[in-house]
Amino acid sequence: MNKQPNITEKTKQTFVEAFCVLYSQKPVDKISIQEIAKKAGYNRCTFYQYFIDIDDLLHYVENNFLESISVKRSKIEVNSDLIFNTLADLYETNAVIYNALFGDYGSHRFFDQMKEKLGIPGINLKNGHKLKPYLLEYRFSNSLSLFRLWLKRGAKKDLPLKDILDLVLTLYKNGMSSFT
Repeated sequence: MNKQPNITEKTKQTFVEAFCVLYSQKPVDKISIQEIAKKAGYNRCTFYQYFIDIDDLLHYVENNFLESISVKRSKIEVNSDLIFNTLADLYETNAVIYNALFGDYGSHRFFDQMKEKLGIPGINLKNGHKLKPYLLEYRFSNSLSLFRLWLKRGAKKDLPLKDILDLVLTLYKNGMSSFT
């Protein structure tokens, strides 16, 4: 029986944060459990009390992030403005996780899962329309690329979060013609 759930959750979160810091700096296959444990301030044995291996930890981080999106999405009306505000809210509380998942070493599999969870509203084509998957991919990929560039350039140091969100929404609504 777990007698101190707050301590247990805090320890697990410490491993998550240590992993995310490392994952934002290098590919997952270059990260060792020993390295995560050392950065977290625990030993390897403690790591194994929470996770089977590094892939288990990565899936835990990705799934929790996707679940956070789903929970927030279920509470809002579906439109582009609110989706990006939801992602912005999550960034404010999980910057370390964002930097890992959306950094240079983020997984394409994760991005595909995120795309599926988020959906991208505003493309009103019938489900069978042959262009729909291409238009969804275009919209999602562009937004993701802009967000990743913003993170790489130092996030808030480069542009305030509101400005990057406004840029994405303006490009969605009006395209590049807004700036030329």
